[in-house]
Formats: sequence, structure tokens, C-alpha cells
Amino acid sequence: MAKKAVIAIGGNSLITDKDHKTVPDQYAATAETCKHIADMIQQGWDVVITSGNGPQVGFILRRSELAEHELHPVPLDYCGADTQGAIGYMIQRALYNEFHERNMTKYVASIVTQVRVSKEDPAFQKPAKPIGSFMDEKTAKNKEEKDGWIVKEDSGRGWRRVVASPIPREIIELPAIKALIEDGIVVYAVGGGGIPVIADDTGKLEGVAAVIDKDRASSLLATGLDADVLIISTAVEKVYLNYGKENSQAIDKMDHIQAQKYIEEGHFAPGSMLPKIESCVEFIKNGGDMAIITDPPNISRAIRGETGTTIVRGFAIPPPPERRS
Repeated sequence: MAKKAVIAIGGNSLITDKDHKTVPDQYAATAETCKHIADMIQQGWDVVITSGNGPQVGFILRRSELAEHELHPVPLDYCGADTQGAIGYMIQRALYNEFHERNMTKYVASIVTQVRVSKEDPAFQKPAKPIGSFMDEKTAKNKEEKDGWIVKEDSGRGWRRVVASPIPREIIELPAIKALIEDGIVVYAVGGGGIPVIADDTGKLEGVAAVIDKDRASSLLATGLDADVLIISTAVEKVYLNYGKENSQAIDKMDHIQAQKYIEEGHFAPGSMLPKIESCVEFIKNGGDMAIITDPPNISRAIRGETGTTIVRGFAIPPPPERRS
């Protein structure tokens, strides 16, 4: 049987710099990443691709704000669905064209994915994830009163809306994803961490205004698929201790126990590398064998152990036997 991999790519990675934000620019970046993913697929891997969507949701929210005098606003859960469709289309087209160049008969499907979160999640009591445009205080307070937003000042740059970032609990479309993978189809799913939904007392689902971390959702997906490897594609080739400092040190390989120790020592930045490391550790703790963090051009090399940061299962060393007198 082919080995299974879940590959998580960042929404920011589709925007190479501030001068390349347009949809064609994003497609060009997607196509470049898909070349490296196609290398893995050509080597015989079954692949499920996930992605972030932060910038793309931000664009939709901004368009909605500019057009609110004329058109209805787009709720946050629908923004997530919109971006899943758009990013999925880019990935489908880019991979189709790549397969065509390589004379490969392979198909790609995107699944608009709902991810259940708990309505009791503490994150709903303390929303902290900023979304949308910066505002002045007067506009922010007006939104708070008129639309029920929770707003906070953001590092001296202005005011922004904040929403909860709850822990993903269940991927609703997991059986459909499994069925497609078993048929040899490459799947794009859990875009942006998935559309956050809660279940009412009867089991019916309802979308909520929240943002799920795509790395945590990708870890949950990899566990649900019994994936052989979780790959988190990011802006750096390897994970570093003391990143950006003179004494920075690249990590080639560590076990999940050592990774947890580095987390506790505060080596990784919240909102950046920390959730990636935590998601890899969670995958290993839930039965996964290996996780890799690297940048898109090095995905194939990282799979071969030539670069990237690999996290594997660690085993606690038992205490030495008691000495007998």
C-alpha cells in the first residue's frame, strides 16, 4: 500500500511579498509549491493537502467592508468556505497541469470541510485572534456596539476585530476524504483549518465566527487518516533554537519528548513556529510516526532525510534498576 502524507501549506506562502498579492500572483506561488508536492506523488505517496487562508479571508472581509453601503456582509464562516473553494481550485489546476507535463494520470478533488469545535471551548470566553482591517478606536467601538464585535487595540497599529481560535475536535467530512484517498485521488481539505461549526443538542451543525489553527486541524486530519507523515510547509528550511539570534541553532532531528521540552523552555514564538511544533507533537502522541517541518522547495529532500526538521517518536528512558545490597 502507498504511504499517506498530509501536507499543510501556509496561506501566507501563497503571497510571496507585498507586491504580489493578486489572484494570478497567488496561483503562480501555488503552482510552484505544487511542483514539489507532485514530486512526492510521483514517488508513490498518497497525499492530502491542507492550507492556511488568513490573508485570503482578510481580503474578503476588506471587500465586504468597502461594499457594505451596497451589499450584505459576508459572515466569517462563509469567508472560510469561499477561500477553500478558491485555494482548492488553484491547487487542482496547478496539479492537473503538473501531472499533464509529467504524463501522469492522476486526479485532484477539493472538499469544502467543516470542523467541529466545542461550544464550551475556553477560547470563546477570551477571543484573541485578530482578523480583518485595522480601524481607529471610534470605528471599532461603533462596530462593537452595532454588530456585536469584540475589538482590541493591536500593538499600537490600530484596533481590530478579534475572534476565538478553538481547538478542532472532529473533521465532519473525514469519511469522504478517506474514500477519495482510497481511490487514489489527491485531496485538498481542511482549508484554513476548516469551517468551524458547533453541534446543537440535536446534533445539527451551525457555523460560528471563529478561526481554527490550520496546523492543529492538519494534525487532527493526519491522525484520522492514519497518515505515515505530517508535513508542515513553512517559510524556513529548518526549525531553529534561538531563531534570529547570534546563537541560533538549526534542528535536524528531535523526538517528541525533546520537542515538548523546547516548547516548555519557550524556544518557539506563539502564532508562528509554536503551533507548528505543538501540532507535530500532538500527531506523534496520537500514534503518528514522523512529522516534518520545512519549506516548499525542500519537501522531497526532507522526505529523504536530507534536510528539514524531523520529529519522531521518543521513548522515556526507564530509571536504572535498584541496586541490591
